[in-house]
Amino acid sequence: MDKVAISFDIESTDTSAPLGVQVKINNHVIFEHSHVQEPVKFSYDQISDDEDQEYDLTIEMFGKLPQHTVLDDQGNINSDAMLMVKNVQFDRVDINQAFLDMTEYHHDFNGTQPPTKQRFFGNMGCNGQVKLTFSTPVYLWLLEIM
Repeated sequence: MDKVAISFDIESTDTSAPLGVQVKINNHVIFEHSHVQEPVKFSYDQISDDEDQEYDLTIEMFGKLPQHTVLDDQGNINSDAMLMVKNVQFDRVDINQAFLDMTEYHHDFNGTQPPTKQRFFGNMGCNGQVKLTFSTPVYLWLLEIM
């Protein structure tokens, strides 16, 4: 039985801020890290590649507080604690650009504004979720998106 290999890196722009990350497949938590202080190399290979099936991969950031964003007197951001998602691969194929093109960032500006969906550019600056829907066999899905 073949398995799909998913991997990506997660890094923090401010390792003193206790930003956490949770990864889910179809709303089932498969990974959680409460404070990203060093780069995290995520990998998962438990999804069967033998059936026609659709999956949701969700990356969620939590733990961001208002004090993790430093503003100047005019309200411009001087520094910000964010998580960066990099080097996304499926079966060792780099899909980072396709990942960015296909995902949306769902957040509510840490409770200060109504919920929103925005294009994802690789940086998570607010508590929220990035979701990618993919299907198996993953080789066929890769052919469709590349």
